[in-house]
Amino acid sequence: MATNEYQVTGMTCGHCEMSVREEVSQIPGVAEIQVSAQTGRLVVSSTEELDDAAVLAAVDEAGYSAVRA
Repeated sequence: MATNEYQVTGMTCGHCEMSVREEVSQIPGVAEIQVSAQTGRLVVSSTEELDDAAVLAAVDEAGYSAVRA
């Protein structure tokens, strides 16, 4: 299982977390998502190799920006 960590900017509440979780969960192979508006931390675990570009695009689609931590 692959696990990648990202730093997300712009999240302020639980709704923000839900938006990010919703978009990232659509990436094929994603098994687990941990996201915190308080820390800006996003941890994505996948059953296959994770494509950083896909995760960053999903976060962008949710309305936030992220970088690989």
